Order: sequence, then structure tokens, then C-alpha cells
Amino acid sequence: MHGTTLQERAAERAQELPGAELTHPFGEDWDVYKVRGKVFMLATAVTQEPIVVLKAAPADARSLREAHEDVSPGYHMNKKHWITLHPGGDLDEELVDDLVTESYLLVVEGLPRRLRPVDPTTFGSGS
Repeated sequence: MHGTTLQERAAERAQELPGAELTHPFGEDWDVYKVRGKVFMLATAVTQEPIVVLKAAPADARSLREAHEDVSPGYHMNKKHWITLHPGGDLDEELVDDLVTESYLLVVEGLPRRLRPVDPTTFGSGS
């Protein structure tokens, strides 16, 4: 994906997720998507390119960085648990959707059960 298409696709997917909200706690230059007050996605162009920052399981983050040159450690986040997606590489819409959804589910999984907008173990399985 090129230019802002990456951010647009990620934002579209984030907005489809139950309980997701767009906030701007760091100013208008940062789109911060949260579920129940917890961050699962950030988007900005303060790095001079439009990037998306997502939560990822450590093993998945490592594999993604090795498999895609447009995936790097999380910009201004814990490098073990967050990844940054850059435009211009081989990331496609389906992978971006999957990565946004996985980030969301990782955050939901960490919420108390009573606050979860979905069951992370069955979300998306058609159940």
C-alpha cells in the first residue's frame, strides 16, 4: 500500500470493531484508537511518512518484521509488543485488516471480562 492508503485502510477496519473509538490525546497529529480506554492502534505522519502502530504478540511481531521490510518495531512504543507498518511495501488490505483486528483482540483479552465488548476467543469465528 502506498501513501495514506495504509492509514485509511487501517482506520476503516478499526472503526468496524465493537467499542472502538477514535481519540486525539496527543494532539491532532495522532489518531489514537482505543477500546474501553486502552490503545490498540495509533496512526500519524509525524515521521514524515504515514505510519500505523499496532500491538502484536512478541513472536508474531518478530516474524512480521522478518517477513516484511515495511514492518518495524513500534514507533515510540515497547519494541517487543508493538509494530509499525510503513507504506510502500508488500502489505495488502487483508493483512492490514488482520493485524488491526489482532491488535484489538490482544487489548480486549487484557480487559476484565465485564468490560469486554466481544469475547476475544470467538470474535470473527461466526459463533
